[in-house]
Amino acid sequence: MKALSILLIIAAFLVGSFLSVLDPVTVQWQWMIPALAVGAVGLIIHRRAAHSEASDDQRLSGNIQTLSVSLQNILANLEEMAQRKDDLPTYEARFEIDRLFREDLDNFAEARESIIHVYGIRHYADVMSNFAAGERYINRVWSASTDGYVDEVTTYIERARNQFREADRHFKSLAQIPSDKPAITQSD
Repeated sequence: MKALSILLIIAAFLVGSFLSVLDPVTVQWQWMIPALAVGAVGLIIHRRAAHSEASDDQRLSGNIQTLSVSLQNILANLEEMAQRKDDLPTYEARFEIDRLFREDLDNFAEARESIIHVYGIRHYADVMSNFAAGERYINRVWSASTDGYVDEVTTYIERARNQFREADRHFKSLAQIPSDKPAITQSD
């Protein structure tokens, strides 16, 4: 279905492009409007297919598990960095961040919309508010490490850890919320 929708969108774009260059002064609307309609139909089909794919129970279950694992890994790595923050060479913190957090941050970002499908937008906002703040603080640690600001590295490691603790608390509280997707469960 997605392939068909993309073909419709591409065809509509190509036909529309062709029609718009035929005459530099006027557009042949009797042909342009159907081409735009085909593109709109393709877009609608694509959005429905994407929504159907995103709300598949197996995919949601896998994504919820990915979110849980990623969040636990991020928090564990932050706890470890916070414990050794005084011994961590300032200029090396950025390499540690790349090594420890990149994969889990990417995995979480890829799967995050499943929270909306399973628990709703309000709970998504609760989790993502803290997650985004924590991610910004991790980025700040990286920047401070690059610039050699020792105090900022240690300060923002703590702030990131606090934000991710809060995100984890919100995420774990979702397991207590009844879902409209009964097959979805969260493991600790």
